[in-house]
Amino acid sequence: MLKRRTLKLIHLLGTTWFVVCTGYILLLSLRQAGVSWLIIFSFSGYSALLVFLVVCLYLFAIYKSGSRSQKIETEHPLTCTFHYKVFNLLSPFLGSLSGWFAMSGTEDATHFFFGIALGSFAATFIVWVVIDPIVGVLETLTPAARKFKAQRVAAIRAKRREQELNRKRLLEDLLAEERRMRNLRGKLLQPYAQELAQLVLEGGKNFRTAESKAVDIGLKAWQMGGLDCMRQLYDISIELSKKKIQQNVGADYISSWWDGIGTWRRWSPV
Repeated sequence: MLKRRTLKLIHLLGTTWFVVCTGYILLLSLRQAGVSWLIIFSFSGYSALLVFLVVCLYLFAIYKSGSRSQKIETEHPLTCTFHYKVFNLLSPFLGSLSGWFAMSGTEDATHFFFGIALGSFAATFIVWVVIDPIVGVLETLTPAARKFKAQRVAAIRAKRREQELNRKRLLEDLLAEERRMRNLRGKLLQPYAQELAQLVLEGGKNFRTAESKAVDIGLKAWQMGGLDCMRQLYDISIELSKKKIQQNVGADYISSWWDGIGTWRRWSPV
C-alpha cells in the first residue's frame, strides 16, 4: 500500500513538472518567433484551462489504473518491479537533471532553464514513448512469459465458454418453466374457455347477459395471471369458437367485452 501511494505521488509530481517544462518550451518558442506578450496572454487563459482539464483527466485515468495491476508479473518481470516503476516515473526529473549538467556552463538564464525543460521533455518522451513500450514487448517474448500468456488466454476462453453455457442453461430452464406454467394454466383455464366460447355463440341472442358473464370471466383471468393469462384464455376460447362455428366471429366479441379490464385493450391480442 505504501509503495502504491509513493508511486502515485511520484507520478503526480512528475506529470506536473513535465507539463510545466512543456509549457515553458512552448512559451519561449513563441517569444523567439516574435509573438507578442499581448497575443500570448490573450490565449493563455483558455489554453491553461484546457491543459488543466486534460491533465486532470489523464491523472484520474492513471489513478484508476494504478489502483489495480495492469500487468502480470509473470509476463512482465522487469516493468512490474518497484524500481523500474520509480525510474519510469522519475524520468521528467532525471531529464531535467541531465539538462542541468549540460547547461551548467551557460550564463544566460533563459537558455539555462530552456535546457532543463528540454531535457525533461526529451527524457520523458524517450522513456515513456520509446523505451517502455519496447521493453514491455520484449518481456512478452520470453519463453516463460509466452507460456504463461497462453495458459492465461486459454483459462479466460474456458471461463467465457462456461459462462455462456450457464447463460444458455438458465435461459432453457426459464423457457421450460414458462412452458410448464403455461400448460398448467391452460388446464385451469379450459373450463373458462369453454364457457366463454359458448357465450360467444349465444351473444347474438342475449348480448347483455353474455357480456356480463364474459366480463366476470375476464376479471378472473386477470386476477389469476394478468394480461398473459387473459391472452392465453382468449386464444383458447377463439380456437374453441372456430371449431364450433367454423369462422372467426368471436374475436370482436371477446375483445370488446374485455376492453378496460386491467391493461386489456381491443388491439392486445393482435
